[in-house]
Amino acid sequence: MEQKEEQSNDRRRFILGTTRAIGLVALGGLVWSAYLDEAKASHFTLRPPGALYEDDFLKTCIKCGMCVLACPFDTLKLAKPGDNKPIGTPYFNAREIPCYMCPDIPCVPVCPSGALDINLVSTDGKLDINRAKMGVAVVDSLNCIAFWGIQCDACYRACPLLGEAISVEYVKNDRTGKHAFLKPVVNNDVCTGCGLCEKACVTEKASITVLPREAVMGKAGDYYIKGWDKDDEKRLENATSKETVTEISKESAIDSLNDIGDLLDE
Repeated sequence: MEQKEEQSNDRRRFILGTTRAIGLVALGGLVWSAYLDEAKASHFTLRPPGALYEDDFLKTCIKCGMCVLACPFDTLKLAKPGDNKPIGTPYFNAREIPCYMCPDIPCVPVCPSGALDINLVSTDGKLDINRAKMGVAVVDSLNCIAFWGIQCDACYRACPLLGEAISVEYVKNDRTGKHAFLKPVVNNDVCTGCGLCEKACVTEKASITVLPREAVMGKAGDYYIKGWDKDDEKRLENATSKETVTEISKESAIDSLNDIGDLLDE
């Protein structure tokens, strides 16, 4: 009897241990899956002014929350489990509470780690919120009512850099023949990504959305020069070229094309 009871207890312990192990593995999988989802989502997260590029920001931010406490408009939040963002890092949702472009930028100087770099929002040693690059506004032309012909300039009027970051393009409405479209156009070089335009958008779901710059902006590369831009042309002053010589390139292009080689032997 005692032997049977001991065997039964061993069986229970084994089943219990196995169940716990399976539970821990499942929990670990969920945690790891959540981490991966948050890591992917971080590249679509709006950060405070002066934030380093996302990868550097995540390495530098110590998740202290000082910037969140310093924000006078409660714009900034600390990501918590379920927000689908790296936990403990500051972010903001422009549709809910945008950045109100404080001239003294209180969230940046309090950062102890340098994840928010004061140099990125300064001009000649003075704070300049207009240098912020939190993101860039993107217009959904299919759902923006201004592109339908309905007069609306809500995003344009809400922009703190009126006429600079967002301008209005007047285009004839051929459908009616007597009206004009007032289409919002975003200047990516000027837009700070504050999100005031997204907040002001009158459509049910905002038709102008602020996204991180690295997520939406292209890059032409160093091979292309803006010939009309004198500053950009300066990059050619110290440019060097490298020429690769092959057997084919030793001949002129015409000779190479006209050379039928072994075909003559046939």
